Amino acid sequence: MEFLVASGIGWTTACGIYLLLRGRTFPVVLGLTILGYATNAFIFAMGRLWIGMPPIIGAAGGAADPLPQALVLTAIVIGFATTGIVIEMAVRSQHECGSDQVDGAEPAAGPHR
Repeated sequence: MEFLVASGIGWTTACGIYLLLRGRTFPVVLGLTILGYATNAFIFAMGRLWIGMPPIIGAAGGAADPLPQALVLTAIVIGFATTGIVIEMAVRSQHECGSDQVDGAEPAAGPHR
């Protein structure tokens, strides 16, 4: 199971990085979002699964660690906010430049097009 979780996080990270390196703004925004999901899954997986442990230290010997859940919840909220800001900047850039290329310039049409 650990191999599957690690492979899933690795593939999600690789897909996010691939999309970040694209030239258009929508794949870049999608890549940032997917990379955020991979980071959240990584943080959540590092917290381990505690079965039968209380969430608060009490009479039982141990307690589940609430820190990974709190970090992931905070990261999800921050991820939504930054995705909204990046989408707004992409729309504004397309309106200003007339292109959805990341650098604002359309690539030159070569003989292969």
